[in-house]
Amino acid sequence: MNIYEEDILDHYENPSNYGTLEDPDISYEEDNPLCGDQIRMDLQVEDGIITKLRFCGHGCTISLAAASMLTEEVKGKHLDEVKQLNKDDMLDMLGIPLGPVRLKCGLLALKVLKAGAYGLKCWPGEEDEETE
Repeated sequence: MNIYEEDILDHYENPSNYGTLEDPDISYEEDNPLCGDQIRMDLQVEDGIITKLRFCGHGCTISLAAASMLTEEVKGKHLDEVKQLNKDDMLDMLGIPLGPVRLKCGLLALKVLKAGAYGLKCWPGEEDEETE
């Protein structure tokens, strides 16, 4: 096992910032219907800076480790910086190559965080689903 795999297992078994915030300024949740992974992120923001954040949910090792790593990376950053994060940034954090199936797992937390940073209430195109 390489150091990146060990880091992923450690984040899965001992996630950083796991839980919920009582009164978040931003909260967003999303799931991956293909595998059942689900992540929610709660953020407290002051002057555009993330001061506190937590994530919760369930899923595979990759999705939960990615969420844990991402929360460590963005705490104390401005929302504008979070909006600039991309797929390559997340894959660099994970440090291992992901195939097409696992890629969605590795990027779910980033999708949730960015949607929250942009103030989305639901993912574009899913507005009708929310009202049914």
